[in-house]
Amino acid sequence: MYELGEKIATRQAFGEALLKLGGKHKNIVVFDADLCCSVKTDLFAKHFGDRHFNLGVAEANMTGVACGFALRGKIPFTATFAVFATGRTYDQIRASVCYPNLNVKIIGTHSGLMTGEDGATHQALEDISLMRSLPNMKVFCPADAVETTQVIEAIVNDFGPAYVRLGRSGVPVVHDSKYKFEIGKGNILKKGNDICIFATGSMISSALEAAGKLETEKKLSVRVVNICSIKPIDEKLIVKCAEECDRLFSVEDHNVIGGLGSAISEVLTDKSPAKLHRLGVYDVFGESGKGDDLYKKYKLDGAGVYQQICSL
Repeated sequence: MYELGEKIATRQAFGEALLKLGGKHKNIVVFDADLCCSVKTDLFAKHFGDRHFNLGVAEANMTGVACGFALRGKIPFTATFAVFATGRTYDQIRASVCYPNLNVKIIGTHSGLMTGEDGATHQALEDISLMRSLPNMKVFCPADAVETTQVIEAIVNDFGPAYVRLGRSGVPVVHDSKYKFEIGKGNILKKGNDICIFATGSMISSALEAAGKLETEKKLSVRVVNICSIKPIDEKLIVKCAEECDRLFSVEDHNVIGGLGSAISEVLTDKSPAKLHRLGVYDVFGESGKGDDLYKKYKLDGAGVYQQICSL
């Protein structure tokens, strides 16, 4: 059991969840692209070696092999860095996974700027955009270890393609043991009515920190909403927040084009027109550096989110 405030990488929680589910579901098979220690599939491999396959640095082939296993009734998980899981394999995901609606689960770790020193070539800032535009694909970005565990269990029990976006570094646990993840649902982590901050993944802790500073220093009532299920997205909750809060913001470790902010904007356009300020990476590539330093530079840490909201 994870403790509130404890820092755990979501990729670590994925590996532990997959290990537990592997004992319950004998039809789970796992594929990785020579990165088992990084994506934490090594935990599964040690206990279920006959159901784990390292296919080498051949991500497109890995996706095709997973499709073959899915056609034989297995539940295949493919795992690699997010930039390779979605970019290098896009054609295979589109034509071989989503078009025939196969039960393939795609795990992308090391997403966003928090990938750090690996630099721009390895920092996936467009993966949400790529995956959510595909028919039949569901897209999830868990906030912490607790939610990651529940997301992995949920997609095992839900038929069809799914993409789960995970991070490299530890993030604080924000959900307690009472939390229950549901596909297509968001959850309010902090109540408030002056400002609403929609956040996803590693940005949850930044949003909560910024909300605290806004309340203390600006005397504002701030709501923080966790949107893990980006597709399908919680339209009712978004409309509710638009109707109840004066200002809306989205925060994501992703390009502001095509990601969480775009998904929310689409809901607002169709259901409840309201202005949304999108905070994230403004259509540029990342760079090499420590994850925390990059968050500070791109104003995605708590202080940076606070400053951006104040400026608007």
